[in-house]
Amino acid sequence: MIRKRVGACVAGLAAWGLLAAGDVSAVAAMQAPAAQSSSTVERTVWYFYKVRWGFQDEFVALFKKNHLPVLKAQQEAGRMTAVRTFVPTYHGDGRADWTFAVAITFRDTAAMMAPSGEDAIVRRLYPDQATFKKEEQRRFEILDAHWDVPLNELSLDK
Repeated sequence: MIRKRVGACVAGLAAWGLLAAGDVSAVAAMQAPAAQSSSTVERTVWYFYKVRWGFQDEFVALFKKNHLPVLKAQQEAGRMTAVRTFVPTYHGDGRADWTFAVAITFRDTAAMMAPSGEDAIVRRLYPDQATFKKEEQRRFEILDAHWDVPLNELSLDK
């Protein structure tokens, strides 16, 4: 714990020193996220969900019924190359701050950043929009948290 704090203080002092010297670009580089260093053009994003206690089965059922088909339609259209879902192996595994995760691999950065076309897909797949919207609202009501983590693959082979 102390080592982390000392490291953070040293990094902070270094940043202040660079700022005082007028080297703003060096400070920005210290805080910038890692760039994609792999030759792979695909981009992966992890979507994490923390479901309220006692509602995991309901959440998974709603996800499978209403959201997974939308993701699969985007995959069939070529925007995504893979959609995979995960749950922790053990209750309380690791930090225990998530109970369900989705890993989506996009064809490339352009596909990841482009409009998803999800609204049109939802209208096509779910003609009863009132039921769909009610169930999607419920899916998010039973969440404690949700966050997205776009990943940059870091090649360490070189």
